[in-house]
Amino acid sequence: MISLRILVLEDRLPRRKVITRALTELGVRAIFLAPDGDKALDLITRAEGVDVVICDLSNEKPGCFNFLMAAGRARLVNALILGSALEPQFLRALECINQSSQIRLIGVLGDDAPRQALDSILRVYLKHRTFAPLLTLDGFKLPTESEVRNALESREFKAWFQPKFDLRSGALCGVEALARWEHPTRGLLLPGEFLPAVLAYDLIDEMFKQVFAQGLDLLVSLRGRNISLQVAFNLHASQLARFDLAMYIENALIEHDLPGSALMFELAENGLLDMPVVTQKSLLCLRLLGCDLSIDDFGTGFSSLTLLCQLPFQELKLDSSVVQDLSDLRSRAMMLSTIALARALEINLVIEGVSTQAIRDQALDMGGTFAQGFHLAKPMSASRLKEWLE
Repeated sequence: MISLRILVLEDRLPRRKVITRALTELGVRAIFLAPDGDKALDLITRAEGVDVVICDLSNEKPGCFNFLMAAGRARLVNALILGSALEPQFLRALECINQSSQIRLIGVLGDDAPRQALDSILRVYLKHRTFAPLLTLDGFKLPTESEVRNALESREFKAWFQPKFDLRSGALCGVEALARWEHPTRGLLLPGEFLPAVLAYDLIDEMFKQVFAQGLDLLVSLRGRNISLQVAFNLHASQLARFDLAMYIENALIEHDLPGSALMFELAENGLLDMPVVTQKSLLCLRLLGCDLSIDDFGTGFSSLTLLCQLPFQELKLDSSVVQDLSDLRSRAMMLSTIALARALEINLVIEGVSTQAIRDQALDMGGTFAQGFHLAKPMSASRLKEWLE
């Protein structure tokens, strides 16, 4: 009996059966099956993690990449076995997954003899692994559905705000609202410790509404002090496809007597993949309200240039992983090409992850204009932000 928990993420039923049969014959004690990334994330969140994921990235399946990024950041997965050989154009993406989530690639299955291949890969993995199955997050167990619902009812989710600056003048040009969970016994929790659970339990809309309401309260309070500021909120792609977000936001703006220009909404780049018409319509409706739109984590997904040109975005946010080592030729190329792209599209570029003066200086020298990061200002509560502004 092999004491491992393995997820088979495969949309082709015959292939899924072949791999499952091979794992069963090898004596794997816990096998989880999912046809797509969303179901897989829900499954392993409820199962509190797995040791190994087997999935196929060879057919340009963005859902698998998105799943691996989310599961890795939540530390729900230790290792990856590819269902088939990876095409060269996806190697860079796999490197990004490894850098940000520490999921290790431990083997590749061919079309023939999966049992023998799995036997060899898993034996090596069991022999050399230096850690136990990663079912917790630094000793913190991912919250259950009832815990998340109780937190929403008790309004424990709070908006913290991180300033955004113009690198050239040093002027403040907005803040981003970030979700935090003020847990009564575990202290302040960051999104990586609860967001996978919130998504898996389909409670993202409820959490967004609480954070959004606090952001609007901040804007109203600052207006009373004659301070004009734009607040950016993060959206998950599923929110744009499910409920009438634009109408909800329009009603909130009317209720608080605020212009749409006071708001920006950030959508992660991987949320642009296979974007349905209803999502595009929601984005257009937000623009018609006067709200700005931003592509977050740019450089980690696979959005097309055509799509970027067609959709009404006013901002790109370059992922922080790109700027951590600008001596790396690939990172410099990514930085320079993104700056050039933003200029060509006549939209703003915000460089995330400016954690040192050296990164700030390099970004400015390379042509960067706007930035966020701990070196410039850390996220802070609404009350602390008001003090900081004064």
